[in-house]
Amino acid sequence: QVQLVETGGGLVQAGGSLRLSCAASIGTFSVTHLGWFRQAPGKEREFVGAIDWEGRRKYYADSVKGRFTISRDDAKSMVYLQMNILKPEDAADYYCAVESGGYFWRKDDYDYWGQGTQVTVSS
Repeated sequence: QVQLVETGGGLVQAGGSLRLSCAASIGTFSVTHLGWFRQAPGKEREFVGAIDWEGRRKYYADSVKGRFTISRDDAKSMVYLQMNILKPEDAADYYCAVESGGYFWRKDDYDYWGQGTQVTVSS
């Protein structure tokens, strides 16, 4: 049974930082990537970043590259999304998800999703 729980969202001023956490209980599911996605009101859910579960390689959307960083703490079964220099356009609900054998950027390849955490950025 896979369970993903995101926390850490909130209100931050533009230029500020937030760290989102994803508590990942993956059971026997064979994870290839854990991804972070976001969805703003009225928009499609979009790829933010992902970590290769075995190789630890990380991938980022161009819109967040250099500002957002994914890290992982195996001892705590946690994956983090550190978000710096936040912009109003970063405001969205953020989700972590896991997939097996698909493409890290493609949301339809992801099998399990958390409930999301809301990030609001004031200008």
